[in-house]
Amino acid sequence: MKKYILTINALLFLAFTSIAQIDRSTPPEPGPAPKINLEKPETFTLENGLKVMIVENHKLPRVNMILFLDNPPHSEGEKAGVSTLTGGLLGTGTTKTPKDEFNEEVDYLGANLYFGAESVRANTLSKFFPKVLGLMAEGALAPKFTQEEFEKLQQREIEELESNEKDVAFNAGRLRRTLTFGKNHPYGEFSTPESLEAVTLEEVKSHYNTYFVPENAYLAIIGDVDFEKAKQLVEEKFSSWEAKKLPKEELPEVRNAETTQINILDMPNAVQSQIAVVNSVDLKKSNPDYFPSIIANRILGGGGDARLFMNLREDKGYTYGAYSSIGNDKYAAAFIASAQVRNEVTDSSVVAFLDEIHRIRTEKVSEEELNNAKNKYIGNFVLSLEQPSTVAQYALDIETEDLPEDFYETYLQKINDVTVEDVQRVAKKYFKLDKARIVVAGKASEIAENLEKIEFNGETLPVKYYNKLGEEIEKPKAKEVDASVTVEKVYADYIEAIGGRKAVEEVESVAMIAEATVQGMALNLSMKRTMDGKLNQEVSVGGNVMSKQVFNGETGFVVAQGQKIPYNEDQIKAAKLDANPFPELEVGDASLEGIENVEGKDAYVVALGENNKAFYDAETGLKIKTVQTVSQAGQTMSIPTGYSDYQEVEGVKFPFSISQAAGPQTFEFNVTEILVNEGVTAEDFEE
Repeated sequence: MKKYILTINALLFLAFTSIAQIDRSTPPEPGPAPKINLEKPETFTLENGLKVMIVENHKLPRVNMILFLDNPPHSEGEKAGVSTLTGGLLGTGTTKTPKDEFNEEVDYLGANLYFGAESVRANTLSKFFPKVLGLMAEGALAPKFTQEEFEKLQQREIEELESNEKDVAFNAGRLRRTLTFGKNHPYGEFSTPESLEAVTLEEVKSHYNTYFVPENAYLAIIGDVDFEKAKQLVEEKFSSWEAKKLPKEELPEVRNAETTQINILDMPNAVQSQIAVVNSVDLKKSNPDYFPSIIANRILGGGGDARLFMNLREDKGYTYGAYSSIGNDKYAAAFIASAQVRNEVTDSSVVAFLDEIHRIRTEKVSEEELNNAKNKYIGNFVLSLEQPSTVAQYALDIETEDLPEDFYETYLQKINDVTVEDVQRVAKKYFKLDKARIVVAGKASEIAENLEKIEFNGETLPVKYYNKLGEEIEKPKAKEVDASVTVEKVYADYIEAIGGRKAVEEVESVAMIAEATVQGMALNLSMKRTMDGKLNQEVSVGGNVMSKQVFNGETGFVVAQGQKIPYNEDQIKAAKLDANPFPELEVGDASLEGIENVEGKDAYVVALGENNKAFYDAETGLKIKTVQTVSQAGQTMSIPTGYSDYQEVEGVKFPFSISQAAGPQTFEFNVTEILVNEGVTAEDFEE
């Protein structure tokens, strides 16, 4: 062992000696970019038009398959969503095999099989390849569209759309696509509960028969297969696919905005704004600008070390992350720079986006930035080659994107060839700041005034307002509060709604137990509060306490990950508000801010200092939401908490359903027990 160690030390000494002799005054010449050796597929075409590509790769006993329909996009009009329903019904049984039997067979083989309206993907162990290819063909070519499965899927899709009605990110993305591509373009149209409801099973069958055809279809197989045997299997399983001609359709022209403008979608329930600076682009992989564009985007917003992220998150703390992307597509694509930010910094964030996009258009990036971007991109690209499904996709790209056969073999060299001049040139060409839409989905009553003041190139940007359907509307007007409504009245109505002052004042303490489910695990919340302002709260997962907070009315602490951290001044202020079960018994310094829409209801907004707001249903008087603004680790975020399902306990009503959002995560708590004037002791609030 000693000899072994000496040998290692000797090698290290020689290595360091060699390094010391290098002349560091002259930068080393970069070596040639490595060449990617992608195995070329063997190809053949069936009589029905299906084009087949097979790559033998015997490194692992696995096979990946992709059946891809390279059809031009088409509009679905008043039946938008018919393709979604078609794709969802594929794989729910065939004319030969019932649904459950089919799925059991796939599971038994340990395979993965995914069906869509324009693609089917599968992977399996090579010894089961013949069976899985057969199941793939059977599911794709002999589907059994039943009324029962259709109605279940239709209802599920409608319910999902309805559940997204108040989702800010969902509605922001839908409006962005509609404004970018146009409502009549397939990339801009969207389904609604009404359009899905209008689709019939016969129309799903018609859509399948019209568009699921082999005219533009490709089947890529990569893995541990023998070409001749695989070819024989493909011919056996797919030759029965009937050849048909696709209908010809003219796509509407995609146009950018005439001038830079702000488009606002009012989402009254939003505590954060979704921002997207977007414009359409005509960029294909076959375009020489493709490689400079992906590097320009990598520098601007392609990762956690890119300019947008470093500016909006690391420098300013406006968001959890800010990114950009540039698409490539044969028909239409888009450049998008986006982030989710706090309401109060929405306008400042828009300015930061404009500044960074303007800078990369007008100033050359540094050689260091360029090289770092190349290295990061190349690293990710090389890693992607470890996935057989990626290699299969690349083989498809060459066929469907009109690319030269050596496109991916010379990929790294083309990345390395990008210059700082190339980056600036394509940034000017594709990051169209003079024709961009700045799509903002958020709470108009809080963000609109400052957004209407933003200037660009010496002029105030025009602001337009849209609804969720992409229709331009008048600026939403804030509702006026009746002069007779005061904080005192709002609080009095709330106390009356939950049981009356007499019943509430008899409460000395409240103990609550609630539970939620996060990624399949039980999340338990225990909270004890007293009328003299003390708090004990524990959060546990699987019986293990993850965090504990204790506040004795004056000081407090939090225990997390084995560390006990005293409350700071802001936390003490927040705890004094949280600890009292009924702060509405005293008006204090609360102020009435106005009336807003919360979950479709008018609600009075009461401000409790700078960082807390409470919302009370104007009709029932019940508290339905609070919003708390907190700062931690240089980041500031708003935490909304919703209250519903009020139930009476000992003469007082408490919410038994509590939802809380923290960043991208939302927790839905169901209260399982509330104890009034029991279950709380003085020891609960000791240090």
